[in-house]
Amino acid sequence: MSEKSSSSGSDEDVDPESGQPVELGGILSKWTNYIHGWQDRWVVLKNNTLSYYKSEDEREYGCRGSLCLSKAVITPHEFDECRFDISVNDSVWYLRAEDPEHRLQWIESIELHKAESGYGSETSLRRHGSMLSLTSAASALSATSTSSFKKGHRLREKLAEMETFRDILCRQVDTLQKDTGNLWHKFTFLDEDDFPNTTRPDGEYNHNNNGSKEKLFPPTSPKGMNGIDFKGEAITFKATTAGILSTLSHCIELMVKREDSWQKRVDKELEKRRRVEDAYKSAMNELKKKSHYGGPDYEEGPNSLINEDEFFDAVEAALDRQDKIEEQCQSDKVRKPRLTPVPPGDAYSTIGTHRYATKVEEMVQNHMTYSLQDMGGDANWQLVIEEGEMKVYRREVEENGIVLDPLKATHAVKGVTGHEVCHYFWDTAVRLDWETTIENFNVVETLSDNAVIVYQTHKRVWPASQRDVLYLSAIRKLFATNENDPDTWLVCNFSVDHDNAPTNRCVRAKINVAMICQTLVSPPEGDKEISRDNILCKITYVANVNPGGWAPASVLRAVAKREYPKFLKRFTSYVQEKTAGKPILF
Repeated sequence: MSEKSSSSGSDEDVDPESGQPVELGGILSKWTNYIHGWQDRWVVLKNNTLSYYKSEDEREYGCRGSLCLSKAVITPHEFDECRFDISVNDSVWYLRAEDPEHRLQWIESIELHKAESGYGSETSLRRHGSMLSLTSAASALSATSTSSFKKGHRLREKLAEMETFRDILCRQVDTLQKDTGNLWHKFTFLDEDDFPNTTRPDGEYNHNNNGSKEKLFPPTSPKGMNGIDFKGEAITFKATTAGILSTLSHCIELMVKREDSWQKRVDKELEKRRRVEDAYKSAMNELKKKSHYGGPDYEEGPNSLINEDEFFDAVEAALDRQDKIEEQCQSDKVRKPRLTPVPPGDAYSTIGTHRYATKVEEMVQNHMTYSLQDMGGDANWQLVIEEGEMKVYRREVEENGIVLDPLKATHAVKGVTGHEVCHYFWDTAVRLDWETTIENFNVVETLSDNAVIVYQTHKRVWPASQRDVLYLSAIRKLFATNENDPDTWLVCNFSVDHDNAPTNRCVRAKINVAMICQTLVSPPEGDKEISRDNILCKITYVANVNPGGWAPASVLRAVAKREYPKFLKRFTSYVQEKTAGKPILF
C-alpha cells in the first residue's frame, strides 16, 4: 500500500501550525458489491472525512464517496487480520489493508481524526462557532417565514393594512396624550383673574344642592389655550379601531381557510409517510426472506454469517437467474456459422513432443484404465440421476472439510460420432457457443495441434466466490487393439501452472476432467449408405474438481447434481445441431 503520509497516533500525526491531524492517503481494498467483490481504491483521510477515489490519478474528477468520522464506528474484523469496517448510521464501508500493520495504522489515524472532531474540543468550537449557528438559524427561520406566505397575497395585504392602521392609531394616541396633558396643565394653574366678569343673575357663584358654591367655567376657552376638537378625534379613533377590527376579522377568516388547506396537506403527508413506512417494512421482510446480503461477511467461507439453507437458496436463485438469461439469449440469438473444419483423425493420434507430452500420455492411460470401468459392482459409487440414456454417478469424498466428490456420467447420443463430440468439446473457437458458465477465457499457450493451455473464469454465483481455472486441454484418438472394438476419442483437461497466466482475486479451482467417446455403427438396410440414423455415440464423462475454497458440502453436492445433467444435455444437443446435414466424420 503506497501512502501519502504515515500515521500512528503520535504527536507527529498533528500539524504543528494548524493543530489538526495530517492528511493520510493510500490504497485500500474496498468491498464494492457481490458481483465485483473487493476492488483497490485510493482512500484519503483529511479534515475528519474519509473519501475514496477509483485511483490516485482520478482524484481531480472528484471522490466516489465519503464518510464524516464524527460519529463513525471503527470495527476491526474478528477473523481477517487485514480488514476493518467503518459504519455511520446505515452506511458501512468494508476495507482491507495489505497487512495487519497498515490496518493498525489506518485505524489509529481515523481514531485521531475522530477525536479531533469532538464537539467539546477547542478546534471544534473554532470550526462550529455559536454565532454562525445562530446566524444560520435566523436565516433559515427568515427564509421559512417568507416562503410560507408566498402564495398568501390576500393575507399579506391584510397584514399591510394592519400595519397602516397601527401607525394611524399610534399617531392618534400620541396626539390625544399631548393635547390632554396641555389641557390638564392649563386647568391646574388657573385663578379667578383668568376668567372674564360674567355673573349669573343670582351672583357669580353657582350654588350646589349641598349648599356649597363653585365657580362657573366660562363657555369660552381660557386665555392662551388652543381649541381641541375632541369630537373629531373621537370619530377618527373609532373609525381606526373599527378598521383594525374589520381587518383582524378578515385575517382570522383567511387563516382559518389556510389552516384547513395546511391540515389537508399534513394529512396527505402523513398518509404518504405511512405508506412509505409500510413499504419499507415489507421490503425489509422480503430482504430477510431472500437472504440477499451485500457485505463480505455473507460470502463463502467457514465464518460466513449465512447458514447452509440460506446459502443454498441464494445459489439456487442465482443459477435460476442465469438459466433465464441464457434462455432469453438463445431465443434472441441467431448463431453465425463458424468455419471450423474438423481435422482428420490421424492428426490426433500422435503423442506429441511438447514439454507436457509425458504428462498428457499418463493422464490418457489413467482415464482409459479407470474411467471406463463398470460401476455396477462398486458400492462406493451412487447413482444420483437417471434420465433416459443418461446416468450420473457420484462418490462422496471430503478432504479437510472441502468436498472433492468424483462424478461420472454415461450417455448415448444418436446421429453423431465420437470424433465430432470430442472435437466440439475441445475446440476453443466454439467454446462460448455451448458453455454458459464461462465469463471469459483465453488460450495461454498452444503446445501442439492437439494440445493447448487455457485460462478461463467462471461466472460468479453469489454468495460463492468467483472461480478461475488454468488447465491443459488435449484431444487424442486411440486405436482399438481388437478389430471388433471401436476406436476411442478422448479429451482430457487437467490443471497445470504457467508463468503467463493472468492473476486476479478469483479462487483457483483444480480440475481433472475427461470426455471419452466411442462410435457404434448399425449396418444399414440393403445397399444403402451409412447415415446418421445408423450411428450412436457412447459418452463417458468423468470430473474430479477441487473447488479451491470452502462452501457447504450439501450446497456443492446439490449444485453438481443439478448442473451436470444440464451441461451434458446442452452440449450434446449443440453437437447434434452443428452436425445435422453434414457428412459423417469418423
